[in-house]
Amino acid sequence: MDNITSLSELLAEQKASSYIEIPGVVSRTFGQTTLSTTLPMSKLFAIYEVDLEVQRSIVPQNLSKMMDYIMLYLDHGQGIYFPGIILSARGAGEYDPDSRLYRLQAIEKLYVVDGQHRLAAFRRLMETLQSAMARAKDRREYDRMEEISAKLSKLYTFPMSTMIYLDINARQERQLFSDINKLPRKIGGNLAGLREQRRFYHVLASRLALETEVMKQIPVDMFTERGKGPEYLFSYHLLIEIMIGLFEGRLKSAARNNGYYFEDQQVEEHMKLAVHYFESLLKYLPAPEKGELCWSENLQIALSMFFHDEVTKTGTFNKYALDYALKILPHIDWDAIYTGDEKDRLPRRSRIMKAYQYIKDFYQEHHMFLIREDSLAEQVFQTDNTKEDVG
Repeated sequence: MDNITSLSELLAEQKASSYIEIPGVVSRTFGQTTLSTTLPMSKLFAIYEVDLEVQRSIVPQNLSKMMDYIMLYLDHGQGIYFPGIILSARGAGEYDPDSRLYRLQAIEKLYVVDGQHRLAAFRRLMETLQSAMARAKDRREYDRMEEISAKLSKLYTFPMSTMIYLDINARQERQLFSDINKLPRKIGGNLAGLREQRRFYHVLASRLALETEVMKQIPVDMFTERGKGPEYLFSYHLLIEIMIGLFEGRLKSAARNNGYYFEDQQVEEHMKLAVHYFESLLKYLPAPEKGELCWSENLQIALSMFFHDEVTKTGTFNKYALDYALKILPHIDWDAIYTGDEKDRLPRRSRIMKAYQYIKDFYQEHHMFLIREDSLAEQVFQTDNTKEDVG
């Protein structure tokens, strides 16, 4: 009896009841034989396997984010974009060049090289929807069953680009996995924020920077990947952080309302308030320049969080309370906020919170006297001007 060298040869000894056929084109990629194709998720569910000697363990946080992303497509029909899945055949299956079909026996599997979290997210959602379907069936909620069935259909037919390496071994799989996940660098800073144009504050910041006159006086760098160019005062990422501070009183990492679902009217309303806020900053602060501490990143975030506290004491955003609180700005000694080298030595979050607490304490201690004094002086000035006009 001849030695059997692969699972395909073993299965060839038996009469297979069925095959899984995968249409695709075979080519050479970096010296290896690969098959490129696009498969519906229903077929991918049937053919892939995970080898934990090659793959890392699932990261729950990454899985959760991926599932939320897919739900954008299932719930609201928004376009979602995934890089392709990479699989390894390990000798399984046979390719027919005449029909351009790659055939797998029903029990043969392809092993994941890249895309484990994407596949796990689709599978977890499939299981969740199937469980929901069973509950709806038990309760005879037929409308609900129809809704879930439509989502399952969209999930099963979702097209995923797939590349199958037909002739690499386990060692090469591990090297390929390492190269894919180690060498590329994720985008960050402005570029990551600018490319994400589904979330509320990202859309708001984009419209502020591109459509409003006031932001022409406060230059915003929208395209530098990290930090900002020397000719700009704000980075696009900082503008998002200021908006979150002003409307939520939080740092960006704790934002609650930066979601995907919102009405255009919400953006318009927040735009008007944001424009008024920046116009007031220009009115009460020194001219925006890089050397001015009050226009620095940490101070701007601290100011936005402080003003949020003052304008939401009644439960809603009170524009008149904002107008009142903004009058404290000319009286603040910005150089007194940090002592010694704290401005450079402290961690970013600590610098923001130290500035926030200083402004808050100063306002509580002095605002009744300082702002009232300003208001009286303004009234006297207006009265004098009226007398001169009459005379």
